[in-house]
Amino acid sequence: MSQSISLKKILVLLLITVFMTVTNKAFAQLQDMKVLNVPIDISNDFRDFSNTYYLADSLSKFDPASASGTITYKRYQYFTRLAFNNMLGVLKPVPSNEFPTTEYAASPELAFSLQFVSPRTVRIRASSGFQVNPDQESLMLVGGKAPVDTKSWKYSKVEGGYCYTSDYGSVTILVHPWHVEIRDANGKLLTKTIHHQDNADSTYTPVMPFSFVRRASDYSRSMCASFALSPGEKIFGCGESFTQFNKRGSKVVLWADDANGIQNETMYKPIPFYMSSRGYGVFMHTSTPITCDFGKYFSGVNSMMIGDDEADLFVFLGEPKDILNEYTNLTGKPNMPPLWSFGLWMSRITYTSEKEGRDVAAELRKNQVPADVIHYDTGWFTIDWRTDYKFDPGRFSDPAKLMSDLKTQGFHVSLWQLPYFTPKNKLFPELVQKNLVVKDSKGNLPYEDAVLDFSNPETVQWYQDKIAGLLKLGVGVIKVDFGEAAPNNGLFHSGKTGFYEHNLYPLRYNKAVADITKQVNGENIIWARSAWAGSQRYPLHWGGDAANTNTAMAAELRGGLSFGLSGFSFWSHDMGGFVLKSPEELYGRWAAFGFLSSHSRTHGAPPKEPWKYSPEFLKLFRMEDNMRYQLMPYIYAQAKDCTERGLPMLRALFVEYPNDPGAWLVDDQYLFGSDMLVAPMFEKGTERNVYLPGKTQWVDYQTGQVYEPGWQTIKTAAMPIIVLVRSGAVIPHIKLAQSTMQMDWSNLELVSYATTGNAAKGLICLPSDNVLRKVTLTGAALDSDPLNGAVKWKIRKYGDK
Repeated sequence: MSQSISLKKILVLLLITVFMTVTNKAFAQLQDMKVLNVPIDISNDFRDFSNTYYLADSLSKFDPASASGTITYKRYQYFTRLAFNNMLGVLKPVPSNEFPTTEYAASPELAFSLQFVSPRTVRIRASSGFQVNPDQESLMLVGGKAPVDTKSWKYSKVEGGYCYTSDYGSVTILVHPWHVEIRDANGKLLTKTIHHQDNADSTYTPVMPFSFVRRASDYSRSMCASFALSPGEKIFGCGESFTQFNKRGSKVVLWADDANGIQNETMYKPIPFYMSSRGYGVFMHTSTPITCDFGKYFSGVNSMMIGDDEADLFVFLGEPKDILNEYTNLTGKPNMPPLWSFGLWMSRITYTSEKEGRDVAAELRKNQVPADVIHYDTGWFTIDWRTDYKFDPGRFSDPAKLMSDLKTQGFHVSLWQLPYFTPKNKLFPELVQKNLVVKDSKGNLPYEDAVLDFSNPETVQWYQDKIAGLLKLGVGVIKVDFGEAAPNNGLFHSGKTGFYEHNLYPLRYNKAVADITKQVNGENIIWARSAWAGSQRYPLHWGGDAANTNTAMAAELRGGLSFGLSGFSFWSHDMGGFVLKSPEELYGRWAAFGFLSSHSRTHGAPPKEPWKYSPEFLKLFRMEDNMRYQLMPYIYAQAKDCTERGLPMLRALFVEYPNDPGAWLVDDQYLFGSDMLVAPMFEKGTERNVYLPGKTQWVDYQTGQVYEPGWQTIKTAAMPIIVLVRSGAVIPHIKLAQSTMQMDWSNLELVSYATTGNAAKGLICLPSDNVLRKVTLTGAALDSDPLNGAVKWKIRKYGDK
């Protein structure tokens, strides 16, 4: 009997071992599996033993007048090295392997140049081979090309190389070992390129220096722009990244992806731009996939592995505000959205009829919940999700009258659509026959769906005609959903493959809708999920499909902060989360955060309407909404300021307080504009720790209590959120209205938050002229009227009625 049991145990253990072995192998295979639209991480190409690597070695030629010349690259390959049972892959020099040997250089000399764009901006270009069209126009740059500054930078010869200096820093090029060194105005080294010798003798870790790879598989080339990182240096940006706020120690793959949520490492809106706490920023000017290793593999090296066969980098010098201003001067500043867009967007997935829209509008007004937009999501077509740009006549008897009637009540209508067409869509045959869609290498469709090819001007015209028809009916704004799935193996009308067009697709898509909306409605507004560098010119964007959890709410803020540090002024999110019905308590906290974002929308699984919850929730939601509408003069003026300086409305603390070390460490609170600090409640409770930056006092917006700078434990009041105002700020208010259309801008209230002395300053901008003006109070009086009597001012100090 005991022997039988022992045999059974052995068999069970054997089966478990076999199962685990098979499972582990399957899991390993799954990790290596390539599935449709998985983000392209090119870092593996820089660790492939079959590839050839060319390491930047020395400056072979250079003309100081044009700041251009050539770099000699030395040829290397990986070889194994065994030491104490540890195998390493190390780079070693190798001879050429081409034939005839007279025709190909073993150590090629390839183009390198500097271009000075402004006193704070320098462009560094290095090529891995012949470029047929090296200066083609770029959709990412304003006007298609970067400007040239011929006056601000002065050349001088230095020992071992060449130096160019402006009022804000210097760029030094050393001949051998080849380096590009970036310094600030005080001469402090900010960063420099990595040469093979920099690490060859100082570490046992094989580090890829500034180089390019030539793949054995197809002879294609990609650059690795390796730069030094310093102790304590922090990295921010790279788009709407929901994971770690400070990217130092992370690997970031920049490839537009339907992230299916907001708590993983992929991004709807990757942006090839980042800034460093050390006083510089970098724009990687390419649309190819990029993998940035910000000291993850080797803590002292930032490896920008760029899919392109040339490295085209713009480096910006200064503090965060300077960097954002320079970057958006280059790639575009956002247009000012219309006033009504700053009101509440009432939405769910989905209203499906004219009656539902009218009923929601009536309930909003009945329950005194201020709102400006009603959004129809996927259900306004005859077949849900099947985009044909036509209202279902069975549920929408007169769409134009619906728009007109809602507008008289102070509502604009937003409509959902997407750029993918299923085979059952009646537009599918037309799109294919007219060659308006992306093709594969055979001339077929890469997917079952037809994907609009926005690199084709005829496609853009066809598409804009459809959108224009809706706008002419009275639709206020189009939801520019999806756009992250342009096929990477597709062939586009531009002549390029998806390797170059995939990341550009969101920018082309955003632009197409924004341009026709501006043409028909005269307003700069879209509601988009995907983006790339330059998309900030076409506001606005929202944060994707959030879960209904505390951790999702916190991730949403990190994504918004990172997005703002990537050149985007305007951003929103689905208050309460998207996937399921929002838990009431969470919804109340999230809504407070949403009403203190640049734009505010409820959206997701029903119900989202506040009257569908408890009477207590409706009261709270209304209070939070009222706060936003009364703050509309502050919101509008701050938005205008953001458009002029490339700043985000939802702002990381260090943007305003770069000299406060603590401000660089906070990722769970933000500045709403320049003068209000917001700390959302990410968990149920009545207090939280809040970091108050700078050296001035802060005033609780709800209670009037004054706090000193530094860490404070602060209790919530009527609303489940902490909101504080910087001492010395003027916050303009307006009388509550149920729609921005009904607001009286001829009567405004200025509230002084001067805790010491009498002086307070703020900004004001009237929608009638969109001119930003400064407001200065001394005590209860205006120093001078910035609007020359056009507005009747009421002035009070915080805490006064």
